[in-house]
Amino acid sequence: METPLTLASNRRINLLWDIRKNKYLYMMLTPVLLYYVLFHYLPMYGALIAFKDYSPARGIWGSDWTGFDHFVQFFNGPYFIRTLKNTLLISFYDLLFGFPAPIVLALLLNEIRLSWFKRAVQTITYMPHFISLIVICGMIKDFTSTGGLIATLVAWLGGPKESLLLSSEWFRTIFISSGIWQHVGWGTIIYLAALTTIDTEQYEAAKIDGANRWRQMRYITLPGIVPTIIIMLILDLGRLLNVGFEKIILLYNPSTYETADVISSYVYRAGLQEFNYSFSAAVGLFNSVINFGLVILSNYISRKVNDTSLW
Repeated sequence: METPLTLASNRRINLLWDIRKNKYLYMMLTPVLLYYVLFHYLPMYGALIAFKDYSPARGIWGSDWTGFDHFVQFFNGPYFIRTLKNTLLISFYDLLFGFPAPIVLALLLNEIRLSWFKRAVQTITYMPHFISLIVICGMIKDFTSTGGLIATLVAWLGGPKESLLLSSEWFRTIFISSGIWQHVGWGTIIYLAALTTIDTEQYEAAKIDGANRWRQMRYITLPGIVPTIIIMLILDLGRLLNVGFEKIILLYNPSTYETADVISSYVYRAGLQEFNYSFSAAVGLFNSVINFGLVILSNYISRKVNDTSLW
């Protein structure tokens, strides 16, 4: 019977043998590892300021420890409920409407038999993903301004004749719908790739059994991409509280804080505009811990339910 020491020694020997055998692959992997070490793991050292009264002049180690005071200040503050509620609602609406959108588009594209039309639809839906976020937000502001195309259409349908981005009631709708328009085409790439792995003999057998295209999609296509859907859902749940603050900051204003202010935008204001570095770090750390917990929980549930998981 092998002892733990023997097992560890064998693993080390196997790793060294594998590195020697695939040295060029490991050389190609080195820049990627260095990137994550330098820009993702080393900066975690800065999370210490969440537990300190950080002063740039005194540095991280020279600043006084405050423990969990900044976390308590945030939980008891006037903006905790508002930012948490807005973050959860925007994330929930994005999952509800934004997550299924690329799946539906991929299924529809898979049913198209005219290759030129399929390529044209793919190109048109991909294009918004490559437009700069600044340009996207500028287009949204122009279209939703008082004389803009969307605002005019809303007014013609009986809605208010005003700049929609000045109304807190319209902000979430604009944010979610513009996000779907921007990313739906790009999101289909993964699902279209997953569709190519489905055995075509299943469709031929279904046709012989008399299954129409709707039944083929329901009983063959969808089950075939379920593992991919679950993996993408787990990843999205891990970003549940990470609402894109860049777009929020570019679109919101004080009149829409009631429905637009999220945790990440609050961190931006507290840290960079009010120079309250320790407090903003505490809020950001709280956000990251919740996201990490959601990834672990969703991965555990998925593994127990259908044996599909990230690890």
